[in-house]
Amino acid sequence: MSGHSKWNNIQGRKNAQDAKRGKIFQKLSREIYIAAKAGGGEVAMNPALRLVVDKAKSANMPNDNIERAIKKATSGLEGANYEELTYEGYGPNGVAILVEALTDNRNRTQTNVRVAFTRNGGSLGETGSVSYLFKRQGYLAIERQGLSISEDEMLEKVIEAGAEDLQTYPEVFEIYTEPEDFPVVREALAEQFTLAQEELTMVPQTTVSLNEEQKEQLAHLVEKLEDDDDVSEVYTNFVEA
Repeated sequence: MSGHSKWNNIQGRKNAQDAKRGKIFQKLSREIYIAAKAGGGEVAMNPALRLVVDKAKSANMPNDNIERAIKKATSGLEGANYEELTYEGYGPNGVAILVEALTDNRNRTQTNVRVAFTRNGGSLGETGSVSYLFKRQGYLAIERQGLSISEDEMLEKVIEAGAEDLQTYPEVFEIYTEPEDFPVVREALAEQFTLAQEELTMVPQTTVSLNEEQKEQLAHLVEKLEDDDDVSEVYTNFVEA
């Protein structure tokens, strides 16, 4: 895996996402609810819940919101019956797009996702049409500014932690893990460094570049997909050249 930095893509989208903080909190509440419902409300005993709670705190979600979502999931009261869905499609120049959703109404979500694709220069594909182009991995980023550690020294620490791959860029170290190893690697590295980013994500195994017009088209399509309340994540295999 080489040639581009996921970190740059993350930072490029961060400002736009900040403007949608209320909607982000709503989506995070659903993720917390799902994790707590499946594995219990004790953060220390539920790795999936711990990950999404950390994600919520990184987004500056108030503790009251987090605790409310956990309590709702573990109170024994009947609530929304959410299910996790994945949609696959294409954007400009054949860019592969994966859409992950949490929904209590499958028909509503499928209709909204399809409309977002067709009205914004994309097309919804069949199951399996693009998912093979992505791999589920743990991802961690450590900013290099202020660190006095060489690439070889970092590689040694990453291997000791149990990670799969290290990518080095001028501004950041990027570490990739197998999903099942992510909690252990994350904990080991968090004891030694400040983690700028940590997530389970879908990493493209092949990538596509776009011209400026196509970039704008893709950004608009992704924005419309992310605007849907049921959509939790959107992944593409576009990278900046």
